[in-house]
Amino acid sequence: MSYLGVHVLVDDDPRWSLDPVAQARAATAGGAPVIQLRAKHATDREVVGWGREIRKCTGDANARFVMNDRFDLALACEADAVHLGQDDLAPGDLPEQARALLAIGRSTHDVEQAKRAVGEGIDYLAYGPLFGTTSKESPYDARGLEALREIVSLAGALPVVAIGGIDEARLAITLEAGARGVAVISAVVGAQDPEAATRALVDHAAWSSA
Repeated sequence: MSYLGVHVLVDDDPRWSLDPVAQARAATAGGAPVIQLRAKHATDREVVGWGREIRKCTGDANARFVMNDRFDLALACEADAVHLGQDDLAPGDLPEQARALLAIGRSTHDVEQAKRAVGEGIDYLAYGPLFGTTSKESPYDARGLEALREIVSLAGALPVVAIGGIDEARLAITLEAGARGVAVISAVVGAQDPEAATRALVDHAAWSSA
């Protein structure tokens, strides 16, 4: 199952006018091939409730559903994948059932983290923040396109998904630097029309990779 293209991260930040399920519905209507649920403020019960609704809309749209951080919640929601940060369980520490049922994405922020991730049996490697980010707290400075090219070369056949400050204006240069996917938050969920914003990114990504 492919994890290329536009990853829309839907989350429960109170800044957004729509809840994660409504965000996901708009993004899938706009053609996003991957939806990732990122919930930092909710209870597990709330996350599973959202996740099961998102599972329905991604299934209807033939999109992939990724749960951020938590393999147990990913299994409970029948997600396609779990996305692990550097402070989460390492891929090799996941239970056998989780590794058998879930694809795995891995966040990385520097060369050493990326080198380790390449050997962890993951399905895609996320790298950033590429241009910085205002959507979430990060201890890392903007990495830039030259660093992205280095990570793409290091990753070899493993797809690299870039994240951090990516919008429609920066999409082409990000893909030209070798990213096989881009992850966005505010460019979609902070937009006045999230469905239209998603469609513009998806169409632009297709044009850029043609």
